[in-house]
Amino acid sequence: MTDQPTSDDIAQAFAHPEARAVALAGANPPDRISLRDHVVEADIGAFQQERGQTQRLRFNMVVELRPQTGAATDDVDLILSYDTLTEAIATELAAERLNLLETLAERITARILREPQPLRVFLRIEKLDRGPYVLGVEIARTRAADAPMAPKRAAPHPTIALLPADPGPIGPILDRLTEWSDPVILTLLPPDLPRPPAATTGARLRIALLAIEQAAWALAVTDARLNVVATRTEIDWALKQGNPILWAPSKLVLDTPGAPASADALTLALWLADHLDAARLVLHAAITAPAVCRVPLVRL
Repeated sequence: MTDQPTSDDIAQAFAHPEARAVALAGANPPDRISLRDHVVEADIGAFQQERGQTQRLRFNMVVELRPQTGAATDDVDLILSYDTLTEAIATELAAERLNLLETLAERITARILREPQPLRVFLRIEKLDRGPYVLGVEIARTRAADAPMAPKRAAPHPTIALLPADPGPIGPILDRLTEWSDPVILTLLPPDLPRPPAATTGARLRIALLAIEQAAWALAVTDARLNVVATRTEIDWALKQGNPILWAPSKLVLDTPGAPASADALTLALWLADHLDAARLVLHAAITAPAVCRVPLVRL
């Protein structure tokens, strides 16, 4: 005689994946992140009438995580980014046309579980345009003990440009820098303004770095294409999107082992170019070129 499903079993079967994750957890549930109601269009389906046209897919996902230190330190570079979830979806949809939601779900969860933080993934995918109803599949997958880690993503090689704090109209400069088709990172000389005195080297370094960041914020508002970014996670995301950015250096300089303990703008630009394996370092005409540089130098 087989066990009959209880009302709780039935309720869980139709609950949101987040509620399902809670119901299946033990007394000390792991931390989770979730993605809700993420809707994208895709060409998917086994029926002939589904081919050659897009339909809306809705994704709901919960990821259970290993213990993390990022939350305690408020450090975005130490947590599983939400972008990892949406990028897994986008990557698998772009890889090839699929017939089955089941196949898509397996590939997405497998990709996420290759990251170091996830323990278990709950994923629901639904078709929204197949009729006056919603069709879908839900799976839960647990990390295998011997699961391989995700291969290191091939990062784009950016163009890094060192400019004066006030370079003049930034639009023509950005237009010229984007001719290389590589993502662009702008970093700036500090403005020639008085700074408050400080008694320690560490305080003087922070004040000098903040002066560069002030110049970055002032320049960013002059062109809608520019955003100021500080963390490595933000930089990596912007590079993959191809968005030009202005670098606020304090976070990386103060938190990265081996970073220069200096606010000299050229020193920082050279370090960033080496750190990100830049395609080139572009220098404004008013800036003296370094004697040695590992990346190609270009004059603006």
